[in-house]
Amino acid sequence: METATPQKEIIDAIKASGGDAFKSCYQCGMCDTVCPWNRVSKFSMRKLVREATFGLTEIDNEDIWRCTTCGKCPQVCPRDVQQIKSGVALRRIATEYDVFAGGASPIPGVAASLKAEGNPFGEARSKRADWAKDLNVKRFAEGMEILYSPGCYLAYDPRGKKIAKATVEILQAAGVDFGILGTDESCCGESIRKTGDETLFRNLARSNIAQLIGNGVKKILVSSPHCYHSFKNEYPEFMVHFEVVHITEYVHQLINEGRLKLTKEVARNVTYHDPCYLGRHNGIFEQPREALKSVPGLKLNEMAESKKNSFCCGGGGGRIWMETPKGERFSDLRLEQAAQTGAEVLVTSCPYCITNFEDSRLGRPDGGASIEVKDMTEIIREAI
Repeated sequence: METATPQKEIIDAIKASGGDAFKSCYQCGMCDTVCPWNRVSKFSMRKLVREATFGLTEIDNEDIWRCTTCGKCPQVCPRDVQQIKSGVALRRIATEYDVFAGGASPIPGVAASLKAEGNPFGEARSKRADWAKDLNVKRFAEGMEILYSPGCYLAYDPRGKKIAKATVEILQAAGVDFGILGTDESCCGESIRKTGDETLFRNLARSNIAQLIGNGVKKILVSSPHCYHSFKNEYPEFMVHFEVVHITEYVHQLINEGRLKLTKEVARNVTYHDPCYLGRHNGIFEQPREALKSVPGLKLNEMAESKKNSFCCGGGGGRIWMETPKGERFSDLRLEQAAQTGAEVLVTSCPYCITNFEDSRLGRPDGGASIEVKDMTEIIREAI
């Protein structure tokens, strides 16, 4: 099969998807100096930009699938090249030709599951609310204070369900009037959009928007930074505007308002990892830290790379579904950075980060005995 596309087609596709900023690149190489891939392997965003500018990239090029869309290179780019938009444009071409190089091979299966059941796991839609059984969680009704949207990972993944349970117990302890949409909710579509499947993203978004409007939802609480990013920054493309709050913001607010009382001591040394889509992409840095500092007995240590310079876990840009060879996993390096702070617990607030860090933890020489991985809500729940 011929996988090289005409130069003009590539250039036109990049322009059509908002990636025309490629032409502004003057090859300074700043993107390569901050790219996390160059800490574990070799990858040149600068080279990819150069090739795409002239329509030379082949769609079976493994490099177009490497970017985790972590956002580090755009924040140092002196010419606003918008590497993420342009890189996604290349993936759209590959998706149209059904060409998924190397580690991207699971993507068609994920897309099929999203189309059939509204989640990436191949699980039945009918099971989407099973995590909430025995937790006394109500179906959302118009007039409730907030809709809780746990997202796919917290609805289906065994590790994620523990986070959803902790979240519900926090909301109940604070007296929040909330509900869920359960089986009427589908994946937000953020990650499949980053793999280049724009049509599927738009279908998922329209389905969710219809449910949100039809149920009278005005305020959405989410656990995933990827859901947060999509609902807050991408769904307005469909001329809708919901108030979107991430759980780290909401917990911080509940504590400050006196609705959530943290009285139990949690005497642990912890360090906090900033998820890319919560921190760099959406500027939420202080709220999770302030919430953790409110926990009696807890000591928060910072890693060298934190806040806007946080080191990516490797799960963004759809890579949470792709294969990453051992030895090239960002999460291994990040977990070591956490251990170097003397922390007993690596705390974060993203299901993708949790998934990758748990895998890396179990792969450590001590089998993960020296450090735990927890979501911020699990720590807060311990303190109630």
